[in-house]
Amino acid sequence: QVQLVESGGGFVQAGGSLNLSCAAIGDIFRINDMGWYRQAPMKQRESIANVTSGGHTNYADFAKGRFTISRDNVKKTVSLQMNSLKPEDTGVYYCTADMWAAAGPYDYWGQGTQVTVSS
Repeated sequence: QVQLVESGGGFVQAGGSLNLSCAAIGDIFRINDMGWYRQAPMKQRESIANVTSGGHTNYADFAKGRFTISRDNVKKTVSLQMNSLKPEDTGVYYCTADMWAAAGPYDYWGQGTQVTVSS
């Protein structure tokens, strides 16, 4: 079974840092773009950043200068380093990956990990 497994969420004070990790597990032939989304309480899910298989990155404006996305193609992982966290960064963080598996191409999502930033 192909899945994305996230780790690294938690509770942090404003100004602190967290590193989120996500591992792709299963019989995977190819991974294209990987990325991170988040959803704050009573808000729509929004994109944070994505990274192509070649390492090109894109960031939402709120993430520029504070968050860094990276991936390891050998380990099939994607990470999100978050610095200078603010209370408004609180939410559930999801990793996503466009992957080719036995069932064909599909956009996979992780189960989500909670990030809470206190003021």
